[in-house]
Amino acid sequence: MQNVMKTNKNRIDVASKRLINCHAVDVNQLMPLKYTWAWEHYLNGCANHWMPNEVPMGKDIELWKSNALNEDERRVIMRNLGFFATAESLVGNNIVLAIFRHITNPEARQYLLRQAFEEAIHTHTFLYIVESLSLDQSEVFNMYNEVNTIHNKDAFEMQLTADILQPDFTTTTQEGAQKFLENLIGFYIIMEGIFFYSGFAMILSFLRQNKMVGIGEQFQYILRDETIHLNFGIDLINTIKEENPHLWTPEFQAYTIDKIQQAVELEIQYAEDCLPRGILGLTAPMFRDYVQHIADRRLERIGLKAIYRSKNPFPWMSETIDLGKEKNFFETRVTDYQKSSNLVWS
Repeated sequence: MQNVMKTNKNRIDVASKRLINCHAVDVNQLMPLKYTWAWEHYLNGCANHWMPNEVPMGKDIELWKSNALNEDERRVIMRNLGFFATAESLVGNNIVLAIFRHITNPEARQYLLRQAFEEAIHTHTFLYIVESLSLDQSEVFNMYNEVNTIHNKDAFEMQLTADILQPDFTTTTQEGAQKFLENLIGFYIIMEGIFFYSGFAMILSFLRQNKMVGIGEQFQYILRDETIHLNFGIDLINTIKEENPHLWTPEFQAYTIDKIQQAVELEIQYAEDCLPRGILGLTAPMFRDYVQHIADRRLERIGLKAIYRSKNPFPWMSETIDLGKEKNFFETRVTDYQKSSNLVWS
């Protein structure tokens, strides 16, 4: 009985849990949960499981080898394969090397482990596409070193990781905690929430015209994954802000807005590079409006004001993200993995 009473005294006080700088609670003890949103994102991710080689690529191979795609269409596909092939690795490395060790909450860590696995699946996806189409692996996976608009986006993200990877980095100081928050905003809001979305719109435009349907289906699955990543990241950022209001200073807010504006311009330059001429009803000016529209939505979700007020030229993208219950998103063998009820998206 004495041993039991002693054990009870050492059990976790849920109220003591914190996302960062919580050293009084055992990070290995998942239950009881404090942040139910983190666990829900984890369960949604598990229900969303898929593998790229379950998607047939026969029609894509036939179309790619034919003369039915013009050079501008091929450029869009190649540019997006080149960007995403490395970007997914950058996100995965940032989770494992920069974020995970500074998050001091087990349910948030549980989701990060799931997300890291999904980033590996996404990287696997681009290798699968490259191999299926018999593309030059070195060209695609090294494009971030050879195409300026891709390099500039990746370099923008990598600078957000540099300080956090230093052995003496800590979130216990005001400067360190803000730098960590900047990293979260940079990867969840900017990389996954802005930099990915031009590519999604471009590739899914092919799918809407029944072209490159295998690649389009895989991008649909990635988009669904990224929607959960983004929602988790927003919850993570907003909860850290609530628990550490001293970090969200007017100066830091202005700095964040400036970073997002820089990112918007980098993404517009990337879209212009992908689309020197219009294809599939898409033009580079349309992507200026789209990227600005997306940026406004991201700003609002972390408590900042919209600054662009641009209209969304691709309303069908919202429909793609917010698929209704009546439609089975996983129309291939991926449905075998659905273990939970249909996901509901807000």
